[in-house]
Amino acid sequence: MRQILIYYCFFGWIAAQTDLAKGIIAYERRHDGCVEDRAQSGPISEAIGFFKQALEQSETENEAALYLLKSYYFKAKFSESDKKKKKELLKKGKDLGQKFLDWFPDSVEYRYWYLVNLGSWAEIYGILAAAKEGVANQMRSHSEKIIKINSEYKDGGGYFMLGAVHYKSPYIPFFLSWPDNDEAVKWLRKAVETGKATLNQNVYLAQALYKKKNYSEAIKLLEIVSQTEPSENDYASDWEWIKKARELLKDWE
Repeated sequence: MRQILIYYCFFGWIAAQTDLAKGIIAYERRHDGCVEDRAQSGPISEAIGFFKQALEQSETENEAALYLLKSYYFKAKFSESDKKKKKELLKKGKDLGQKFLDWFPDSVEYRYWYLVNLGSWAEIYGILAAAKEGVANQMRSHSEKIIKINSEYKDGGGYFMLGAVHYKSPYIPFFLSWPDNDEAVKWLRKAVETGKATLNQNVYLAQALYKKKNYSEAIKLLEIVSQTEPSENDYASDWEWIKKARELLKDWE
């Protein structure tokens, strides 16, 4: 009888939860079953389903939108292998982010996660094609606004985004003439020096330094990343950058 009572109490508690709360529980399980940087689709798909329902409720709409931006990115990046589906997920993320940025232009969270989806979408769409459609200019502009609103958000996330777009964007005379590797190093160093240096910041800085022929510092940074233990909260993402660092070290031998 006691077990039956516990059973009904537990499932009664689950039923009483909001869609937002259910989504957060599923989102926190997104790394369950991860093999390095490849995640199972079940938990994150479940989270997206609940967050979409919470998005329709005024009392949970804003928080659900932010979680959806994170969830679309995570699913596209770590649990989806089909390129077309990746692009669809990231387009949903950038469209949702733009909508909420229009409503809350001073929100650093919406702006940052909008850029995460936009930048990842551009990588799949093609960096050159995206640059010609103005994505690089958007990335630079939004990064500068993030720095202005809160330069410490996500351990210097605005600095990182600005450095990354300088590093990755193609130089196109008379069309896209501002990308500069010296600027990339400048802003990526700023990111690394703000808060806790993250693995992606170190890998990007290493690449920009290597491009400047600063080989010893670049290799040292990658060696640190390559030997890092992945964290519990960012397990898949950490593995992505650990593997990237190891691949670059092999290429640079």
